[in-house]
Parts: sequence; structure tokens; C-alpha cells
Amino acid sequence: MAERPDFQARQYAFAAHIRDPENAPAPDGIEDRRMGIYRELFFNNLKSLLSSTYPVLKELHSDEKWRRLIRQFMQVHRASTPYFLELPAEFLNFLTDEYEAQDDDFPFLAELAHYEYIELALSVSDVEIDMDGIDPDGDLLSGVPVKSELAWLYAYQFPVHRIATDFLPTEPSETPVCLAVARDPDGKVRFHELNPAMAALLEAIAENPELKRGETLLRELAARLSFPDPEQFVAHGERALDDFRRSNIILGARPGQGDNNG
Repeated sequence: MAERPDFQARQYAFAAHIRDPENAPAPDGIEDRRMGIYRELFFNNLKSLLSSTYPVLKELHSDEKWRRLIRQFMQVHRASTPYFLELPAEFLNFLTDEYEAQDDDFPFLAELAHYEYIELALSVSDVEIDMDGIDPDGDLLSGVPVKSELAWLYAYQFPVHRIATDFLPTEPSETPVCLAVARDPDGKVRFHELNPAMAALLEAIAENPELKRGETLLRELAARLSFPDPEQFVAHGERALDDFRRSNIILGARPGQGDNNG
């Protein structure tokens, strides 16, 4: 393999030293005082970006531990993007796929990071809502409920939305913690905790290629859950659908002509 040109070799050495100054020497001929300015500039800019994206994660760690996590990210991870503002996603990838948990780490570290990142990801999503064929005031039982593309559903082992300095769970919850996150028309991102049945309903709405009506989806879900009173389940489900609409999780309803199941 041909050697890199000198200028390129110096660039690589410079970058390696910025990432890992303790183990990668600075390029020859550069005064350490000047290198120190670059070291602090790069690290502090990254620390500021990650601290603003992951405020709870930062608050739960001592400054020393937080700096150590960021330094490990710089040392280990190879980003796939040239854009500085996409580095929070790279940090999440690092925590999820590359970071080796330490004895003093929180067991919910990666899940909390994912929860905090989702708010940023949804707030900057460039998805445009297409309301063609959707009646925002349509009947959600007789019509086909339509989930917003700016509403996402996740299940966590830990109650990540409640974690704070005074609430640090050490064991996963007995049942999955289901959260829907939706972006309002004014750009505000909101999280909504769902019970497992309502999370299953939202999944059924999202995966409904046969365009089944809302009532059909509820009756099928009641049967799947062996709910003893389907009529009561539909009544509860209708209220849940209305809540979904008010929360911008559901956009409205399409006509139910594609439903052959009730």
C-alpha cells in the first residue's frame, strides 16, 4: 500500500491526536500550546452539543464521568457523517453498539440515551404530512384511523420518561414501558405513555394494509387479548382513538371501504 503524502499523514496525525491526546502524539513541529487550543475547542464543542441533546444523561453523571464517556466516544467511534449536528446520533450508536458497560454504569444508560435522542430526531424530521384522502374529523370507528408519520412508538425495559436524579431504577419494569412520541403542528414534541393494549392498538393502526375500520381493529385486538367484554373494549378503544387524535398521534380517518371484516 502506497504511503500517504506528507500533508495527508499530518492531517491523520492531527485528527488522531485530537481524538486521543494521551495515546496519539501530535504532529511534529506544532507547538503544544497551539495544539492545546485545538484539543479544548474540539472536545468542548462536542461536550456542549451532547450535553444539550442528552441533558438528563449529563445530569446523572459527574463531570468527570461525563467527560470520560465523551472521550471514549472520540477514541473508539468512527462516525459515518461529516455533519457536526448529526453527532448525537453517532453517540447513541456508540452507547448502543460499542460501549463496554462499566460496573458503575446505570443499567438504563443506552435506553435513556435513546429516549432523549428521539426528541431531537423527531423535532428535526423533514417528513411532510399528506392529508390527501384523510378527514381530520372523520369517525375513527367506522373509518380507517391513520397514524401520523410524525408519531413514533417505542417500548423500553425501564421507565425512561421518569428517570431523574431522585428516581434511578436498578431493575427493568415487569412489563414493557410503551411510549408514543408525536410532533404537534407547532413543532412541539410530546411523549405519551401507553398501556400495552393501547400500544398494540397503535401498532395495528400503523400496520393495516387491508384498511380495516377502527371498530374492526378493536374487536380483533379484544379477541387477541381474550378480553371478556368486547363491547366494553370497543368503548374504551373509541376514547383511546379520540385521545390519539387530540395528541396528534392519529391524523384522522379514511373511508372504510376496504374493510371486509365487519
